[in-house]
Amino acid sequence: MKENNKWEIISHSLEPSQLMVDETLFHTANGYLGVRGNFEEGYVDQYDTIRGAYINGFYDISEVKHGEKLYGFTESKQKIINITDVQGIQLFIAGDRFSLFEGETLAYKRTLDMQAGVVKRHIEWKSPKGHILEIDILRMASFVKPELFLIDYTIKSINYEGEIVLVSTQIGEVSNYFNPNDPRVAAEAEKHLTVTQIRREADIDLVYSETNASNLKVTSAVKHVVSTRCHIESTSDKSSLTSKIKFNIKLGATERLIKYCIFTDSIRYSDCNQSALCSMYEVTEMPIQKLYESQQAYLDSFWKVADVVIEGDETLQQGIHFSVFQLLQSVGKDKYSNIAAKGLSGEGYEGHYFWDTEIYMLPFFVLTDQKIAEGLLSYRYEKLDEARKNARIMGHQKGALYPWRTISGSECSAYFPSGSAQYHINADIAYMFVQHYLVTKNVDFVINKSAEVLFETARLWMDTGHYIEDTFRIDAVTGPDEYTCLVNNNYYTNVMAKYNLKWAVKFYEVVKKYGDITHLSQSIGLTEEEVSTWEEAYQKMYLVYDEKLDINPQDDTFFSKARWDFSNTPKENYPLLLHYHPLHIYRYQVCKQADTVLAHFLLEDEQKLSTIQNSFEYYEKITTHDSSLSTCIFSIMAARLGDTHKAYDYFMQTTRLDLDNTHHNTKDGLHTANMGGTYMGMVYGFAGLRIKETGIYFNPIIPEQWDNYEFKICYQNRMIKVHMSKERCIFELSQGEALIIDVWGNKYQLIDTIIIDLDKRKESENA
Repeated sequence: MKENNKWEIISHSLEPSQLMVDETLFHTANGYLGVRGNFEEGYVDQYDTIRGAYINGFYDISEVKHGEKLYGFTESKQKIINITDVQGIQLFIAGDRFSLFEGETLAYKRTLDMQAGVVKRHIEWKSPKGHILEIDILRMASFVKPELFLIDYTIKSINYEGEIVLVSTQIGEVSNYFNPNDPRVAAEAEKHLTVTQIRREADIDLVYSETNASNLKVTSAVKHVVSTRCHIESTSDKSSLTSKIKFNIKLGATERLIKYCIFTDSIRYSDCNQSALCSMYEVTEMPIQKLYESQQAYLDSFWKVADVVIEGDETLQQGIHFSVFQLLQSVGKDKYSNIAAKGLSGEGYEGHYFWDTEIYMLPFFVLTDQKIAEGLLSYRYEKLDEARKNARIMGHQKGALYPWRTISGSECSAYFPSGSAQYHINADIAYMFVQHYLVTKNVDFVINKSAEVLFETARLWMDTGHYIEDTFRIDAVTGPDEYTCLVNNNYYTNVMAKYNLKWAVKFYEVVKKYGDITHLSQSIGLTEEEVSTWEEAYQKMYLVYDEKLDINPQDDTFFSKARWDFSNTPKENYPLLLHYHPLHIYRYQVCKQADTVLAHFLLEDEQKLSTIQNSFEYYEKITTHDSSLSTCIFSIMAARLGDTHKAYDYFMQTTRLDLDNTHHNTKDGLHTANMGGTYMGMVYGFAGLRIKETGIYFNPIIPEQWDNYEFKICYQNRMIKVHMSKERCIFELSQGEALIIDVWGNKYQLIDTIIIDLDKRKESENA
């Protein structure tokens, strides 16, 4: 279905089962605004659709209903909401309504152009009366002017001369998608947005709306610009505006409608109504080509740094470009937003932000765009007070506990065993603040933001854990593997908490040396004595280990459980979470996703290589990969252990997951963390990149299917280009001062270019 073109995603499908998937794959977004790839003219009535548009961080509040509510249970949650539908454009020719499901479709092609940042549809259509038109529709969400979404609608007459009627709509009466049988999407139908006013100012149509519970406001503005003399008749009701546009087209002529759509919200704008008008005036005063050129220039600059190139595997290259582009489309670029689990492509997981951001998506931005990376980390800093409140709700007297899933900062998880109990989110966030520091050496950011986050998350571990037999232990938590809940001493949680505590001590010394530790300590009530308790805890952190097997068990009791009977589990019963009661799953050795294996990737120096190898082999046999966060980690670790074939196979599953709809739920939105996992699979997997306190390390390998690969990373005010082929590995310092890099355990001074001949390296090793 998806043609192999490394810079384009192409679909010719009009199959009902594929249409909702394509709504996701061909959505248009810029980090602020996202519009699903619905047909302007719609489908036929019996076809399902998720018609939606979303603003990052714009939400309403829903009640969380509990059959048996206990103290501290989440009472309400935020959820991203569907906003005004501006997509509608109906076309009528000689009384026939254009539809790809009526008349005759002579040609159809939909294209996502990842270099130009646009989605296009090309259609050749014969009406029931025999009139033939060529229709080209282009959509763009501007990266330069984030409030702007536009539809560029072009009609060419092949054998018709006469009147064309376009009916353009702006509908404020919208609702969110729901599915009561899938816990990954909303379970109930709810109306969240109410139209408060509709008006027309000059030739701009405006819809003002307000959320029902959060009292946030959103304004949509639409203006139509037509290439020829036309008559526009506008009508409205209480919740929508309709513009009927009539013009004549000559035989062989081409005419064009540009539908400019602006969205503004009250989170970011003090007066979103006036801001929408100002934005509309600004974009419509410049030539349309200027908007396209600015989009192209933005993406040229982006790809210059962010591109990951593979020669010899175009299918995979397409998937990598798709993943990287979707990260850019998904990421919030202001302090009010983050990256939702589905980006801005759909309503799965209700638009919530998870640990996915820090562990799977932030690495890409830390290494390629540190301004965006700092914005994502700043979002967590801005929500620190909410995390402190959450900690108190959970019974902790000190520290901060970041919510498992959130938009505005409070916990949105209704099922605490696999939600709020995932305390590791604290350590995940702390880990990426540390990684940011190691990559940037930005001491000011540590002083102003990172240190306080690490101090408060460190405090949480001290209030959660306790000492037994002179070891520090953490009970009743859930690790990344959601098929094993509420356990003692989850290896991942403990080792990440250790890192959190260790770096809280180190950041204390950084602030003490370069900043004002007295002021910060006084503001949060921190003492030297408390910091010393963090040091003792990380040094005595208990990391569960089975000496006989030379493996890190996932937790204290994991190995004592029965193994899941995979041989007698029908294929149609995956994912397990949709077919088995949680308690049934919890009683078995079965993993939804990488857990201990993930810990071995993030903190490989905590264990010897044999333990990592044995753990990988053990968990590989019992992991279902029901989570999209899993295969990328197994690919990275297979590469680390030298198994190129496995690394490639897992990587292929990762890279094509949404393009091939392998989890069968791409209709609900992209698996955005998996997109970050694709990038990590290349850079941390095949290139073997590790960023440590002691420096930068590479351990590159190359699959036999590839001729070569290359990418660039930003590291401590430097740009490093890595090129790996079957013959040689080349490191090029494109920008910045010389530095020492470690490649395959050997130190090299990178001044300009280092070329390592692989044959000579093998000869040296054999000697």
